[in-house]
Amino acid sequence: MTDAAFSFVWRRYSRRVRLLPLAVPIAAVIGLVAWAELVHRRSSGRRLGSDARSGTTEAVVVLGYRNRGGRANSLNRYRVRAGLRSQDPRARESVLVLCGGGVASATPEAELMASYARRRGYTGPMRLDRDSATTWENIRNAIPLIEDADTIKIVSNSLHAEKGRAFLWKLRPDLAGRLVRAEDHRFGELALVKPLAAVLGLRSPRGA
Repeated sequence: MTDAAFSFVWRRYSRRVRLLPLAVPIAAVIGLVAWAELVHRRSSGRRLGSDARSGTTEAVVVLGYRNRGGRANSLNRYRVRAGLRSQDPRARESVLVLCGGGVASATPEAELMASYARRRGYTGPMRLDRDSATTWENIRNAIPLIEDADTIKIVSNSLHAEKGRAFLWKLRPDLAGRLVRAEDHRFGELALVKPLAAVLGLRSPRGA
């Protein structure tokens, strides 16, 4: 091998060696994101019912997140958007049920989410739970607001929504039988948030 050829090969080898320390953490991040996507996708399809009737009336329950200030934060805005896209255009009536009290602000999370939904152009019916401070209370307080619905969807991040469905099965299994899948999981959405949500969701009891 000539000196020029050896120098060329050595430069390419050295460049690859320098990049190797970056490859390991990059692969780890990709693996973590892929794992979180799988966890959320599986969670979004669990604890559903079999008694729902499509094309009739539905209630889409959006669980709030701790919110400081006078406007919906990024997570609550995401949950409202997921709730709106979860509404079935074939339903005779679809009501948005927004849950959350003033846990971190004088204004209840439900009102902040309602204002955001209106700003996005939503003009349909809404029912608000302004008093709850926990997921259990979200579901308990939502029950009188959803009893007349033939189909029920619970929206949050996928694992939190599954926890809400588990609580509904405990509190009112007759209503839980009407649970159907919401559109709160989309591949690649909130990709950097999902790993943390997956870890916290798997550590937290989901009611069963």
